[in-house]
Amino acid sequence: MKRFLMALGLALLSLGVTAQEATIRKNLAQRLPNLPKIDEVRPTPMPGLFEVRINHSELFYTDAQGNFLIDGTLIDTRNRTNLTEERQNKLTAINFKDLPLKDAFTLVRGNGKRTIAVFEDPNCGYCKRFERDLLKVNNITVHVFLYPILSADSTEKSKHIWCAKDKGDAYLDWMTKDITPTRASCDASAIDRNVELGRRLRISGTPTIFFTDGSRVPGAIGADRLDKMLTDIGN
Repeated sequence: MKRFLMALGLALLSLGVTAQEATIRKNLAQRLPNLPKIDEVRPTPMPGLFEVRINHSELFYTDAQGNFLIDGTLIDTRNRTNLTEERQNKLTAINFKDLPLKDAFTLVRGNGKRTIAVFEDPNCGYCKRFERDLLKVNNITVHVFLYPILSADSTEKSKHIWCAKDKGDAYLDWMTKDITPTRASCDASAIDRNVELGRRLRISGTPTIFFTDGSRVPGAIGADRLDKMLTDIGN
């Protein structure tokens, strides 16, 4: 009997959530006709608050009737965690093994046993800061995808770096020492493929870092935080 009552309770709860989801979808669509198509509605850990997901990974929050819509970050104060960020990281995770490493060049320090991939624009100041911090991280393999999205000059610099005799040296000289890449030409179609790939992966800014577990971090992070994240995922 106890199991039956538990199953019944779960079924009723599910029906309630389904009804609330339908109400939220209906009301938001009617009241906010310019809102993109809703991909998913789901309850959050906060009682009475629902997550509304659009455009694959954009998150909003609403009440059970869709009377209010919140554009912001949900923080779990007890555990001191950013629930919005955690959710978006899961939504934007990739299969690391699917990255086309032939369109990247690789930097190895120490034994290289820890691995990341990073999408960077050579004219991105945050990318330069990240590369300088990376010099402090040992035993790491870094796959660099040139991702010129800031300007036409970013594309030119990317092509010169890609066509350099030693891509890694040319890149680090520019990113960490401000030594302008020597003009060079070759088949640089990898740059175009990287831009297309970045769009498919919804990379909107640089640097964007991917870890072997598929998670990503948008933006520059310091050496200490990177080292901790690599340790946390067992890399």
